[in-house]
Amino acid sequence: MGVCFYDNPVKDMLITLLAATLALDPVVLIGTYTNTKAPSEGIYAYRLDSKTGAMQPLGLAAKVASPSFVALHPNGKFAYAVTEEGPAGSVTAFAIDAGKAKLTELNRVPSKGKDPCHLNVDRSGKFLIVVNYSSGSTTRIPIGPDGRLGENSISIQHAKPAGGPGTDTKRQEGPHAHSVNYTPDGKFAMVADLGRDEMIAYKLDGGGLDAGPVTHIAAGSGPRHFAFHPSGNVAYSINELRSTVTVFDYAGGGVLKEKQTVSALPADFKGVSYTAEVQVHPSGKFLYGSNRGHNSIAIFSIAADGKLTFVGTESTRGKWPRNFGIDPTGQWLIAANQNSNDIAVFKIDVKTGKLTPVGDMISVSAPVCVKFLK
Repeated sequence: MGVCFYDNPVKDMLITLLAATLALDPVVLIGTYTNTKAPSEGIYAYRLDSKTGAMQPLGLAAKVASPSFVALHPNGKFAYAVTEEGPAGSVTAFAIDAGKAKLTELNRVPSKGKDPCHLNVDRSGKFLIVVNYSSGSTTRIPIGPDGRLGENSISIQHAKPAGGPGTDTKRQEGPHAHSVNYTPDGKFAMVADLGRDEMIAYKLDGGGLDAGPVTHIAAGSGPRHFAFHPSGNVAYSINELRSTVTVFDYAGGGVLKEKQTVSALPADFKGVSYTAEVQVHPSGKFLYGSNRGHNSIAIFSIAADGKLTFVGTESTRGKWPRNFGIDPTGQWLIAANQNSNDIAVFKIDVKTGKLTPVGDMISVSAPVCVKFLK
């Protein structure tokens, strides 16, 4: 096909224009909590106007209990959601109909833990890993060619903190696995454990789930979510309990080397706040983190060595921004305000990283996850 492109400049141009057009207005999936007073039924879909930032509601994409986090298969054909509700958690597989913005349930399997809160599909698309917050465990689940989840999963229970509860005795009384992300080479899964103040690197060779290097973070930090820089040489942990971001050098092997920790809050803030999500801009120039309590998005510029400089914060115009998403083009950021039942759209200044709110707030009950369909 590549030769054909070069041999036919007109066709090449038309295909490029078509691809650009299709990418202009992506479908956005919003995961919610369904066990709240306000009505919510599962995952909702919206179409983002890439020129204006307007969000067109497309209705309920899938009815499922408390899909507090959603992950997409690399082939764009399947989606997976945790159910963070009930005595035992589960993961549901869906087939994606992007044209109709609908998700059709394929099957559902146990997460082998309580309150699964985050999951990620491996880049091969052959398995996903889900972490269970309340039970403090990590589970690897196989994925078939048809997108369905296999039954022969592997689960690892994290140990309780050595010496008893951590610095925060209420939140660190035991292990609390909170997120999973893969290393750039796909050989390790990096799991943040808030209860143990650790980043645990799980080896993925041979279809297993074996604990490898463990990186300790300052006591009482509570690492929650994690992100690699596009270069693959730097990584970032956002720490819920101290509202900080820790910067690591990464040279491979699942080994993280801490180089900097900065606050995600303004120096003059005196209230109570907890960080949640962290993401790097597609350009690699900026990093964003959400502050629940301060109710803002923290903005950082990223230096050549990966270190951060605090640029400022932008109000999310709502309460408790649990999660946000950055569209693949790097133009828009969408924040989910869990406690005010709305989502906000921001235009990203690609030169400064600053955010400008656009349009009206979009009403949706207990939004907690934002994902852009490919």
